[in-house]
This record gives sequence, C-alpha cells and structure tokens, in this order.
Amino acid sequence: MPLEETGWLRGGACRSSDPELFFPLAPSPPQEARAKAICATCQVLEECRSYALRAGESEGIWGGLTPQERRRSRFPAGWRTPAVS
Repeated sequence: MPLEETGWLRGGACRSSDPELFFPLAPSPPQEARAKAICATCQVLEECRSYALRAGESEGIWGGLTPQERRRSRFPAGWRTPAVS
C-alpha cells in the first residue's frame, strides 16, 4: 500500500485492536459484530471503505464491511443482466 494512499490508517479506531478481530481465520457473526462496532466509531470509516473497494480487498473487515458485503457493493444485483438491444 502506498503511504500517500493509506495515511488515513493512522486515524483508524482499529489501531489499538487485535488484528485477529478484523482478519479472523474462522469468521463468525459475533466476531463480525464486534469488529463492525469498532468501525462504527471510526473517524476514517469512509476512507477505509473506499480504499477496500478500490483495492479489491478480499479478506477481513474494512470500513465496516465484510468481504461479501464489499463484493455486493462492487457488483450489485443484476449487474450480469444482458443489455437490452
């Protein structure tokens, strides 16, 4: 990650948390809820979310979103629907 693109990381609410909370080996709903609760208090939530979507982060909770939520955000329902001619 280029420093100029991720300078916002220093302001993240997650900095003082265990990284395992945001990047668990076996995600669970309670773990995701705890991570998202920290994200909800974060002053750089939007920057984090934007970065994760732009970079295509495939693992972990970023900007309060799970990998599945980020995927849905990048590829909304119906995006594969053929164009009408």
